[in-house]
Amino acid sequence: MALSAAASDVSPSTDLDAMFDLAPVSLWLEDYSELRRMLDGWRAQGVTDLVAHLAEDPQRVRDCMARLKVLRVNQYTLQLFAADSQETLLGALDSVFRGDMSATVVHELDQLWRGQLSFESETVNYALDGRRLDVRVRARVLPGHEATWNRVLVSLDDVTERVAAQRRRDESEQYARSLFDRSPVSLWVEDFSAVRSLLESIRARGITDFATFIKVHPEFVTRCMQEIRVIDVNHETLRMFGAPDLATLLGNIPRIFRDEMRESFAEQLQDLWNHKTVQLREVINYSLSGEVLNIHMQFAVQEDRQDTWDLVLVSLVDITARKKAEAYLEYLGKHDVLTQLCNRTYYTEELNRLSRKGPWPVSIVAIDLNGLKQLNDQEGHAAGDSLLRRMGEVLGKAVDPPSWPARIGGDEFAVLLPMTDERGAEAMRERILTLLDMNNQFHAGQSGHALSLAIGLATCHAGEPLEAALLRADRAMYVDKANHYETTAQERRLA
Repeated sequence: MALSAAASDVSPSTDLDAMFDLAPVSLWLEDYSELRRMLDGWRAQGVTDLVAHLAEDPQRVRDCMARLKVLRVNQYTLQLFAADSQETLLGALDSVFRGDMSATVVHELDQLWRGQLSFESETVNYALDGRRLDVRVRARVLPGHEATWNRVLVSLDDVTERVAAQRRRDESEQYARSLFDRSPVSLWVEDFSAVRSLLESIRARGITDFATFIKVHPEFVTRCMQEIRVIDVNHETLRMFGAPDLATLLGNIPRIFRDEMRESFAEQLQDLWNHKTVQLREVINYSLSGEVLNIHMQFAVQEDRQDTWDLVLVSLVDITARKKAEAYLEYLGKHDVLTQLCNRTYYTEELNRLSRKGPWPVSIVAIDLNGLKQLNDQEGHAAGDSLLRRMGEVLGKAVDPPSWPARIGGDEFAVLLPMTDERGAEAMRERILTLLDMNNQFHAGQSGHALSLAIGLATCHAGEPLEAALLRADRAMYVDKANHYETTAQERRLA
């Protein structure tokens, strides 16, 4: 806090002078008497809050600094500031004390204003060769000069390396924090030390079969889930789970980790019991709005915390979209896109499975959509597709699990009915025809085309080949189809 120089009236003629000059720390002997007179003048004018008074006019801070006089500096100061002499240093004080020092100066002035005869602060100075010097400033009005402040001893500790190291640590921490906060995946920092203690307490009781233990004592899994302490989460976590802030998220953890998560956590505990502290698995979580989230979880106890588990990093990647795409692809592989019924591939696979395992009896409803080829030829495939979609609606509503309908050809359909005898098959035919009639009534005024089906039934009992039942159902369907066309031809002749 020194901006002007005055000729020194002190010579190094005493031991104290020698100690001052040879001290291994930067020492400045300064005169604050003019500063004191300025402060006393302001106080006489009624100023009570120096900080507010200085804030009103920044020039007042510069005026205060201009009233400080440097009387003498020691050899260490010259070395520190790269000056070849005291005259050189004092002639370049504007280069030494530059930049924005106002906040530090105001703090120092306020301490003096409040009657303190010493102060400490940290600020930035500059050596004459341009080096930045971070310094710790300590100042003390010397005894016997309290009334005038005309002798003030100021020491500067060079803390440049410490400040630089702290700055690097802060930058590294800020960089790491930024990576954590802005990561595109959900990150959780958790404390599993209480979970570890619970597992060790079980081990100490002589339990060796942990899988059986948690089946017998499911409350232990619940207890472990409750003992997990969440230390921090990043922004993506809040976004993924629809939480406005960390407190809301932590207050709703049971809504996020529930249902299927209990089984997944039991598997996670089993791995931890077996000392597997790095884990990968797919789990189900829930957003605060209740939306199902398919999650790929990576769990890792940090390497230097293997003995405590008090620092665990968990990353969650939302794979819901991928799961939906996979489910859709699987659906396409087993379903007919036009009718939304099962396709021939799935039908064939199920026939093979039923022929091996049952359950018996198995009934088959073979169906053919009458008139589809003629409609396609006369009005185009769009009209035929509309009829097929209506067929899908009828069968989709008529058949309930474990039975299911399938489109097995252009105009061919089938319904497989496991655990269904002849009476059940006949009931299914009646249900289909009832819904068919309702569908025709609904669409009567729209397209004018009525759905017409040829249906054949057959039932296969245990010990019989399923293929034989399929042939019987097909033959019965073709008989019904022939009857339909014969009846239609007769109606045309009569018309």
